[in-house]
Amino acid sequence: MASVTQHQIQKFREDGFLVLEGFFTPEECDSMRDRVCGILAEMEVPPHCRTAFSTKEEEQLQEQGSSDYFLTSGDKIRFFFEKGVLDERGNFLIAKEKSVSKIGHALHAHDPVFKQITHSSKVQELGRKLGLERPVVVQSMYIFKQPNIGGEVTPHQDATFLHTEPLGRVVGFWIALEDATRENGCLWFIPGSHTSGINRRMVRAAPGASTCVEFVGSEPTYDDRQFVPVPISKGGLILIHGEVVHKSEQNFSEFSRHVFTFHVMEAKDTSWSKENWLQPTPELPFPPLYT
Repeated sequence: MASVTQHQIQKFREDGFLVLEGFFTPEECDSMRDRVCGILAEMEVPPHCRTAFSTKEEEQLQEQGSSDYFLTSGDKIRFFFEKGVLDERGNFLIAKEKSVSKIGHALHAHDPVFKQITHSSKVQELGRKLGLERPVVVQSMYIFKQPNIGGEVTPHQDATFLHTEPLGRVVGFWIALEDATRENGCLWFIPGSHTSGINRRMVRAAPGASTCVEFVGSEPTYDDRQFVPVPISKGGLILIHGEVVHKSEQNFSEFSRHVFTFHVMEAKDTSWSKENWLQPTPELPFPPLYT
């Protein structure tokens, strides 16, 4: 992997995202996929925890908000499922390993393979190139985007869910473990959309509310023509500014689109919102990126 140039860092500042092809080796990608096969083989899902994962707002509130399983997953390794893969009794309608939407949100802390990737020297070097002084890892996810059923992710900004004061302190590292194409659900971005703040926030609801989280503000209707597709090959890394607007389409292809992604916050002179769904815990304070 060639070293990241200042020109590329500048492009990230302008566009709000940056594509770095070949950042990880095929072997590193395969080690993560192999590890997840092992994690799935051991997966035991309590029936009451079988919440489908959705990104549409009402369903987000209903499925995630009513779900303690989601709210308390920040320091654990937990499983979330595609829509339509469970019957009303919570039994799998298809093979369980084909039904998982994502695993979150602390693979970086609890699994040696993902921990090693997250804190790899090239990720740390990239953090320094970005000028991050005290970066901490706030969450991680393994996303499957299953063949034919991998759901769309509607246009959003990551800072909606991971709010900081001031804004602009969160960056996502998005690693393609397989080729991400227009057919299997690559990311789409609105270049330069990271410069005008955020449109909505997902916050913890007041005690006694019918859901555990609620949305403040609303996502505007974006012009589809503003989005550019960003396909990337296996091993590529996309850096994602916390306020850039991005989405992905449903996977209608026969091929999955596996991704490992984690979010880093510059902790220097930054406060993490107490209203975020995700909170550091005594068991797992946000670990420093630099080891």
